[in-house]
Amino acid sequence: MSINGYKVMDSDMHVQEPPDLWQRYIATEYRERAPIGSNLHLSDIHLEHDGEIISRSKRVIDEEELVRDAAKKHGRLEIFEDYDERGWGPDVQMEAMDAEGIDVAVMFPTRGLFAHAKEYDDDNLAAAISRAYNDWLAEFCSYCPDRMYGAAMLPAQNVAACVEEVRLASERGFKAVFLRPNPVRKRNWNNPVYDPLWAECERRGIAVGFHEGLPCTLPVAVGERFDGIHEDRWLTEHTAAHPIEAMYACLSIVAGGVCERFAELKFAFLEGNASWLPYWLWRMDEHWELREKAVKKTLPLRPSEYFKRQCFVGVEADEDIARYAFDAMGSDYFVFSTDFPHFDCKYPHGTETLLKQPFEDEAKRKILWDNCARLYGF
Repeated sequence: MSINGYKVMDSDMHVQEPPDLWQRYIATEYRERAPIGSNLHLSDIHLEHDGEIISRSKRVIDEEELVRDAAKKHGRLEIFEDYDERGWGPDVQMEAMDAEGIDVAVMFPTRGLFAHAKEYDDDNLAAAISRAYNDWLAEFCSYCPDRMYGAAMLPAQNVAACVEEVRLASERGFKAVFLRPNPVRKRNWNNPVYDPLWAECERRGIAVGFHEGLPCTLPVAVGERFDGIHEDRWLTEHTAAHPIEAMYACLSIVAGGVCERFAELKFAFLEGNASWLPYWLWRMDEHWELREKAVKKTLPLRPSEYFKRQCFVGVEADEDIARYAFDAMGSDYFVFSTDFPHFDCKYPHGTETLLKQPFEDEAKRKILWDNCARLYGF
């Protein structure tokens, strides 16, 4: 399959998990404490744990009208309602891929983004939550294993369990693991406690995708500054959290020395736009130059050199200003995502929208396939 002559890989397509996934798939001893989702309408994707919404404010603003307005605007309301009635199974996922002209997709979560949006008081429970999701995802992707590939959920508070999930992900044919960029247990991502995780990912050829999601009880970049400022916190908190948390994770991984220690490992910073990248690398390089004598022993290369060697950033379908990023650093470091089926996606016109952007043909080819293939080892 191709669209207008381009092969297409979605680097960050989302599944829509059933609300009772963890009740059905988690180990029996943790079933009573497993997170549970509600399914009141197609926009209700949130999780509860121990009787509370996983959210800093302990509540979720009703998004149904927002979701329906956005879906109607883009002509997909009836389609999504049909998918909702059919349970968002792998057959729905394949229909969506075909509608978008997607040859291959790596699957990231929706409800699962919130499953580790808090720190649990039991490391083994955290591990069981990830294992349940990954068992379900392996079953989901088996529907069409040559086109649908998983990104395994990791319980960042439990590094030993993370290593085990990477092993299983590799055996299952998954192409990536995902982590929220928010710090867990006040640890930056360059903390040596994570080195066994990075070593296992590198050894297995599994890419690491950082992907923010709201709501959250972990630290959220500037999010708490908007508490009570506006009824629609999505406008303020979501605007800030996704790109700034991606920048934070990028800083930790690149300037924090992880790329230096694990030179074969690939990282992606997803769903935070891409246009911030030239500035952020420029600023890191500038600070490296000012402190070169102090840092060169542990960081012999410039931060931008590490990024260009090992890292990628997700570009949105309608992110026309990304052309300036391409002008600044080339188009080899950007990967495409439809963000299906989230309410702000462009489905079923995501690929078409990207192809209409003022990018060079070579850049489109790289973004839609070549860079994604390098990231995920196709």
